Amino acid sequence: MSSILKKAAVVSIPNVRQALLRSNPVLASSLLAKRAYNSKNGVEMTVRDALNSALEEEMTADEKIYLLGEEVGQYNGAYKVSKGLLDKFGPKRVIDTPITESGFCGLAVGSAFAGLKPVCEFMTWNFAMQAIDQIVNSAAKTHYMSGGNVNCPITFRGPNGAAAGVAAQHSQCFAAWYGSVPGLKVVSPWNSEDAKGLLKAAIRDPNPVVVLENELMYGVSFPMSEAALSKDFVVEIGKAKIEKAGTDITIVAHSRSVGFALEAAMLLEKEGICSAEVINLRSIRPLDTETIINSVKKTNRLVTVEGGWPQYGVGSEICAQIMESEAFDHLDAPVVRVTGADVPTPYAQNLEAYAFPDTEVIARVIKRTMNKKIGA
Repeated sequence: MSSILKKAAVVSIPNVRQALLRSNPVLASSLLAKRAYNSKNGVEMTVRDALNSALEEEMTADEKIYLLGEEVGQYNGAYKVSKGLLDKFGPKRVIDTPITESGFCGLAVGSAFAGLKPVCEFMTWNFAMQAIDQIVNSAAKTHYMSGGNVNCPITFRGPNGAAAGVAAQHSQCFAAWYGSVPGLKVVSPWNSEDAKGLLKAAIRDPNPVVVLENELMYGVSFPMSEAALSKDFVVEIGKAKIEKAGTDITIVAHSRSVGFALEAAMLLEKEGICSAEVINLRSIRPLDTETIINSVKKTNRLVTVEGGWPQYGVGSEICAQIMESEAFDHLDAPVVRVTGADVPTPYAQNLEAYAFPDTEVIARVIKRTMNKKIGA
């Protein structure tokens, strides 16, 4: 756990948001997000429905695409992401598998080598630990090891990171794990447009792509632009998005942390403390360092936010990239990481509340960073 987060977390008191999240996480996330992101214009769509729309559109357009995983068919998916797909495409293209991640993941990778385009769903990325050899050693490396002769157009997807009350073995963030592997592309959507556009881009990509969703975001509604509703809409892999422009400090986040970062930025701006620029990474590998560097050169301060562990994390990589770039000379204060606690995720609610950064923690860290100077 980074020292500055530890100090912030110690004084952070579980509030109404945290209590509501634990009693009904999907409902609470939906209500809170609608309050923050509701749009009077346009169409709203949940992240779940955006993913479903992406799958349906791509499977309709290309008969080589099929979906497999535990409960994806008759049960409509553990999180209802694949609702209706079995009825539309049939059991040959929407395949319920046994609880054997290594087996059905290996089957999917082999079919990708043979020219199909599988979408391999893990009920949670924690279960993909059983299949990590297939993902890393087979899917990610075969194109290189075959001298470019064998492609692996496969999409691995499922919920990543912590949910609520699922304890240590079901709460890991795998962004840094898979983000370190050459041969993989890794994306981490936040809102509905991210979810639809990145999943469609992943399915169309000739390379293996890891899609890290978030369970607590599935039921959250976001406005969808007219462009995002189109069947041709895709989000470029490797390109971050500036969700909020600012002048005084840059906040870089991915997945659910983007929402917390935006809330903290708006809170601090309302208090007159600073104007924060919020960058939604969208893509973990490749990492859009250009957007981050250009932002830091403008704001002169940087805070990274993630739900994963601090050591060797996404924030650590961003810090290293900034140190090695021309942006380093523009820093007026040290880069600060806001991360999950450096412990296995506790099951006890009162401890779990301190294990991951929220709006309050991010705001406290930003305030401290604004008061810091290099060498001071």
